[in-house]
Amino acid sequence: QVQLVESGGGLVQTGGSLTLSCAASGRSFGDNAMGWFRQPPGKEREFVTAISWNTYNTDLIDSVKGRFTSSRDNVKNTVYLQMNNLKPEDTAVYYCVADTYYRRTYPSRLGNEYDYWGQGTQVTVSS
Repeated sequence: QVQLVESGGGLVQTGGSLTLSCAASGRSFGDNAMGWFRQPPGKEREFVTAISWNTYNTDLIDSVKGRFTSSRDNVKNTVYLQMNNLKPEDTAVYYCVADTYYRRTYPSRLGNEYDYWGQGTQVTVSS
């Protein structure tokens, strides 16, 4: 059974930092893009970032550029999201995702192109 398990969420003050981790099990995602989506309270789910299988290409939405960094460790089958200078508008449930396209050069921003999703981890930024 394939699973993506997020950890590292929590409550932080404005300007604080958190690092989310997503550990995959059941299969290797070393040849696949992985990333993060989020769903703020009362809003639609949105793409945040994704990283290609070889880490050569990373996509980030404008609102988190300069503050968030994604990385991955294919040996550990894990993807990370380092979040700095957090703002109240970053409050959301964060979901880890992985696709099954073989060695896709540029990761997708479309949720329906990711076949595996984690259960989500809550990030709350207080003002």
